[in-house]
Amino acid sequence: MLLADYAVVSDGKLTIVGGGWSQTGPEPAAFGIGLLIQVPWDQSNTVHSFSVELLDADGGAVAFEADEDEDHAVAFGGEFEVGRPPGLKPGTPLDFPVAVNSTPLPLEPGRYEWRLTIDGDSRADWTLPFTVRAEEA
Repeated sequence: MLLADYAVVSDGKLTIVGGGWSQTGPEPAAFGIGLLIQVPWDQSNTVHSFSVELLDADGGAVAFEADEDEDHAVAFGGEFEVGRPPGLKPGTPLDFPVAVNSTPLPLEPGRYEWRLTIDGDSRADWTLPFTVRAEEA
């Protein structure tokens, strides 16, 4: 996973603009997230689900009021399936690139992380931490 100013998938590849930052703010800024999911050979031709959720420093889901009755978590995800192309050597992992772009999020100063979950599982290295700076006094 990589934070960027903008990310897009084209021809099965990620294009990242302004990538690799871990601090933003204090004013909200638009951003993109680029993911490159490597699917093990034996998990190809199978439907998988993924989600990426924004968490605060305490591990709680970050949510915004969508209407008067309910809040919505800041998250994205879906399902994917990758197939084995003809002639690919057995055991070769298969790439599934994902790019998501967001309008500016009004986040309070502090530490946050994006956490990836695939098929209900998450790992410590499937996180993308970043800091929102406070305004200077």
